[in-house]
Amino acid sequence: MKYTQENLQAFALEIGACLCGGAELGVSPIEDEKMRYAFSIAVKLSDAVLKEIDGAPTFSYFQHYRTANALLDQIAFRLANKIEENGFSAFPIAASQSLGKENPFRGVYPHKTAAVLAGLGFVGKSGLFLSEEYGSRVRLATVLTDMPLKANKPIVENGCGSCTACQKACPAGAIYGELPTADGERNFDAEKCSRYMKEHFQGIGRGSVCGVCIRVCPKNKL
Repeated sequence: MKYTQENLQAFALEIGACLCGGAELGVSPIEDEKMRYAFSIAVKLSDAVLKEIDGAPTFSYFQHYRTANALLDQIAFRLANKIEENGFSAFPIAASQSLGKENPFRGVYPHKTAAVLAGLGFVGKSGLFLSEEYGSRVRLATVLTDMPLKANKPIVENGCGSCTACQKACPAGAIYGELPTADGERNFDAEKCSRYMKEHFQGIGRGSVCGVCIRVCPKNKL
């Protein structure tokens, strides 16, 4: 069976994605110049688990975060196989990606950028991706491909407005409370966030999660 973009989207939803869509990147982020398209995948986090966060992460959130990442990696893996079965190339990017010690706060390609280009939502003042349906209660993964894909929806305008709830609540002071620039990064200090988590949340998942900015975002309606 030849898979169309619509088939891929239906398959992604069937195997666990809550949101998905295609996007044209313009330029490939990897050496293969043909990989100019991306398939963006999101899974929703549990409201009940997020509600437990009160100024600091919980063990339940750490475990839930890891489970969401594992699910996303499985979905991306299976989608990549489907794309390859269709005669195209596919490069799945892990949910929690890093280029290693030399550049620990960068990955192969930003998941949130692919999601924005796919018309799934926008990047907020927190530096998090937010969708209309689920706010920031999502985790993301991406599959790069040379299979021609296009966005089903137009790019969404930033919906934070004058809200600065995430800035006020961030225990690390890593959120500037400003609208993001085009790369979605300069309103948020990833290194400061990471350092705070490692110093203060060491007893919870080795200090690798926080979630406070997700918990307080009014778009989540928790």
